[in-house]
Amino acid sequence: MQQHLIGCIAVVGLGLLAASAQTNTTVPEIEVRALSLKEAQAVGPYEQPEWTTERRFPTTRVYLQQTPWSQGVEGWWRGKWFKDGTSKHRYEAEYEIGLPGRMQVDVYQAWMTDKGHITKPEYTSAELRYALADWGKIPLNPTLYGEAKYVPDGANVLEGKLLLGDQLGPSIHWGVNFVWEEETGGERTRELAFSHAASYTLIDQCLSVGYELNYAQESVAGERADPEKTLVIGPSVQWRPTHNTHLDLVPMFGVTTDSPRIQSFIVFGYNFGGADKTPHTPVHNR
Repeated sequence: MQQHLIGCIAVVGLGLLAASAQTNTTVPEIEVRALSLKEAQAVGPYEQPEWTTERRFPTTRVYLQQTPWSQGVEGWWRGKWFKDGTSKHRYEAEYEIGLPGRMQVDVYQAWMTDKGHITKPEYTSAELRYALADWGKIPLNPTLYGEAKYVPDGANVLEGKLLLGDQLGPSIHWGVNFVWEEETGGERTRELAFSHAASYTLIDQCLSVGYELNYAQESVAGERADPEKTLVIGPSVQWRPTHNTHLDLVPMFGVTTDSPRIQSFIVFGYNFGGADKTPHTPVHNR
């Protein structure tokens, strides 16, 4: 009897200990965070992803490249090789500065080497961009673009664009531009154009690859119904040697009869800084 009583007491004691252990055991909380590329993280007062502050596409602009009071410079080369064996080359120097109120001003000086291999100033221009809202507040992040060109040896030019762009997850970026450009005198040459570009990040803040496409219709006064139509498309590569530099290479190839045989771009940019580029919550997680 005594042994039976001791056995019951032991069983009850073990049961109470087990219940107590189960009650007092705390399961540690596990925090799960989605992985994000640094270039997809939001920076600056407009909460834009970092990749938009380094020109991703030479032929297609996306949102604002400079946040308030940040500055940068770029050097451009564009070459065109035509089906008759001739070529043209354009060289541009660009200065950029961001302004408050979701605005940016760019100033360009361009030189042209024409088909006769003569190099001379082509135009001087000023550009203003205005983003309608902070990044992500309006679908496709619409941005208005206006540019005025002073042409010393020809008619001056006005240009307007609608810039659209976004990212699909942290690695895929894209942009679309709708373009109107027209001379203010002379033959009043008008260009209506559409460009599209997309890229995929291979190495965060270092290397991306993609493609770019540009379609344009160009006509002169009195012949608007019969425009010259060009379509060029090709691969693109961006390499960022350092955090504040970028190099873009885009060889494009003509598709239509009026298109040049080859149209290529090389752009090198350097940002001086001065912007608030402190990372915030990843854009695709907000």
